[in-house]
Amino acid sequence: MGKIIYAPPFINDSWNPISGKCFHECSYCAYKDFSVGELQLEEMPFTKDLGSNKFIFIGNHNDMFAQNVPDEWIGAVLEYCKEFPNNLYLFKSKNPARMFNFVNLFPSKYFFASTIESNRIYEGITLAPSVEQRTLFMAQCTLMSKAITIEPILDFDLEIFTNSIRNIKPRWVAIGADRTGNNLIEPSKEKIISLIEELQKFTRVMPMNNLERILQQN
Repeated sequence: MGKIIYAPPFINDSWNPISGKCFHECSYCAYKDFSVGELQLEEMPFTKDLGSNKFIFIGNHNDMFAQNVPDEWIGAVLEYCKEFPNNLYLFKSKNPARMFNFVNLFPSKYFFASTIESNRIYEGITLAPSVEQRTLFMAQCTLMSKAITIEPILDFDLEIFTNSIRNIKPRWVAIGADRTGNNLIEPSKEKIISLIEELQKFTRVMPMNNLERILQQN
């Protein structure tokens, strides 16, 4: 494999109308400082002009589709996004089955995404639905605008992991590493390179800048 070209920050804005402690409590969360306090729907974000011709990540500080987020909050967020129809929106959840319940309310241009860190189950790192459940639902979902993030990437079984993502049929896969030093069980440089090569056979792969820490190891 030749030199890896790291993906540019293709998402150029974010909007976080829901604040407070995330139900999933992922041990490796890079936004722990934001995900604290009582869960609430903020008023100030609904005065923001979301503009146009942007790719906006909705709720990157929390999981808008976690089971403790009220339906009416989700509906309010989606309706506000539709007031700015010229943007592309990323909706990502570790509870994708619930996300699909609201898909008819989504704005016209969006990606429907979930995080799948590995094919293996690692106990004690998150209260989110298991990677098996996330993978199964994303594979069953027939939407064309699907995407997967593998961040933070955890050690995996190459053939099983590749096939599980192939079954999802994502438009793109973003791969990143642990950002905040959580002593996770990470794959080797060689395994990651092999995974990228296999994924590139059927989808677009976007290695994130933080993956460089592993790929530059001797």
